[in-house]
Amino acid sequence: MIHLPLLNADVPATAEWPDRSVVEAALADPAWHPLPFTHYIIKLHGRCNLACDYCYMYEMADQSWRGKPVAMTRATVEATAARITEHLEAHRDEVSEAVISLHGGEALLAGAEGLDYAAGVFRAAVPDGVSAQLTLTTNGVLLTDERILRVLEQHDIAVTLSLDGAREAQDRHRKYANGRGSYDAVMAGAAALRAHTAPERLRNVLCVIDVANDPLETYAELAALGAPQMDFLLPLGNWEQRPPGRESDDDSTPYADWLIPIFDLWYSTIPMTTSVRLFDGIIRLALGGHGSSETIGLGSFQSLDIDTDGSIELVDALKSTFQDAPATGLDVFGNAFDDARLHPGVVARQRGVETLSPTCQACALREVCGGGEYSTRYRRGTGFLNPSVYCADLSKLISHVRDRVVADVAALAAAAGA
Repeated sequence: MIHLPLLNADVPATAEWPDRSVVEAALADPAWHPLPFTHYIIKLHGRCNLACDYCYMYEMADQSWRGKPVAMTRATVEATAARITEHLEAHRDEVSEAVISLHGGEALLAGAEGLDYAAGVFRAAVPDGVSAQLTLTTNGVLLTDERILRVLEQHDIAVTLSLDGAREAQDRHRKYANGRGSYDAVMAGAAALRAHTAPERLRNVLCVIDVANDPLETYAELAALGAPQMDFLLPLGNWEQRPPGRESDDDSTPYADWLIPIFDLWYSTIPMTTSVRLFDGIIRLALGGHGSSETIGLGSFQSLDIDTDGSIELVDALKSTFQDAPATGLDVFGNAFDDARLHPGVVARQRGVETLSPTCQACALREVCGGGEYSTRYRRGTGFLNPSVYCADLSKLISHVRDRVVADVAALAAAAGA
């Protein structure tokens, strides 16, 4: 029996899907149980030292950042940490691993002292018996500060670096407010990170796809950084605010056509020197495994954002859809994380196939695609109960990857039986 409240009284009823009916249906299912949160995305700083033109936080629909504190205070850090401890203790029988991700804005604007304090508090918040990974996502510009590098090393913080490719690709979108490109500064930061910290400090490189860039040149630029993982991100957009190249409803597949040559090169490279999270996820799901990405698959959604004011929010990609889309009405000063477990936006993402659109439910690729990244499904009137605006691209990419992998598995099986 689940005794959680249907919704916190401070949470307004949702005008579009998902609404409270999603929660009611879930609670009526005796086989369903809300999952605890294991990934905490901490908005350590609410501003940025770059002005990337595609940024979901500053350039898209939700402009709530304007009314939020510039940075988390120590009181907010401590209250957030206390809620993490409370939640992990309460769900000790369900949680063995947790991830605490320091984000922004640009998280490194908190400075070495602020980062050191927050990292120490969050590390101490994790109860014994729970394995915790502390990560930080950065644009890389401030990684030349040796004080920051010492803090990253001291607290064993895994770094994810954002880079869109070679100089022209990087400087097209990822600029300073005065229009100057950031490539040189990011490369200097990456070099400093490699020179002054352990080789494993850089864990991941993120690239937002621009189909105007050469895909193989972009892949080579990212691979040269030597991170064990990279990830290619589809630009955030939806049916109301279309992403570049998806302005019409035609069956063109510019993003699949861009990604497939990278997959073919990566998949054919022996030994593989880096993991590509998107490709790894498709392969795992196509072979019947479980996904762990928000981009594809029906993996369990167990993430929460905590903004600079302590507000508890749904994932920040929702900022690309409409004003206050990530808001829950909850905050760490007055609410436990359990209060968010039955928010419609959480339940809808934990229910799997049952909460996909009818089009997606009828699709043969549904277990692999999972409807696409949640925010990309938004359409005014029907909310998130739609296929992704990237449906055609996802279908082509997934089919290509699946067909190659399944053919290779069949060939190996035939050879083993010969």
